[in-house]
Amino acid sequence: MSQSRSLLLLKWQAIAQITLGRREAALTCFDRMLALDEANAYALSSRAHLRALLEDRSGALQDYARLTALPQAQAADFFNQGFLQEATGQLEAAEASFRRALVLNDQLDRAWFGLGLVLMQRSRLDEAITALKRNTQLQPMSPYAWCELARIHVKRQEPEEAAKIIRHLQGFEPKVAAQLARETGINVKASPV
Repeated sequence: MSQSRSLLLLKWQAIAQITLGRREAALTCFDRMLALDEANAYALSSRAHLRALLEDRSGALQDYARLTALPQAQAADFFNQGFLQEATGQLEAAEASFRRALVLNDQLDRAWFGLGLVLMQRSRLDEAITALKRNTQLQPMSPYAWCELARIHVKRQEPEEAAKIIRHLQGFEPKVAAQLARETGINVKASPV
């Protein structure tokens, strides 16, 4: 059987194993795919994802390192790598991964959000605000970046800016706005409907 047919068969076997909830068996399929083609982006990405789901962050990061070294690496590959790096406290590496993702696709809202979180943790609040504002431009109805922006403004003792964000959130995420108001101690009147 040709290598391409073997790879395709293993791919479908892995998909079937995942469908049946047999993640370990799927990992074996991806291992076999990579034994045939060590630069198989699909197998690397899929194995990294499964490893992360199985709490093998070290293995997942190894796969993402191999994947992002490939010339065909995608913005999402760098985002996923950055996500795991941030989760494991590798903030400098996570920042680099998110920035690389944004070089490849500056419309990747998740990468802007991840970059904003990393910059917050690195106490680079002005840069974090820029990244989070970009996320809100790309995902205006998602409350996550709005909440982080409000938290930054509270930290910087800018309650009026945080209040503006809470009022904004009242328009489309009233429960989130109420939670944020309780968390920050900033009370604002509900926006008129």
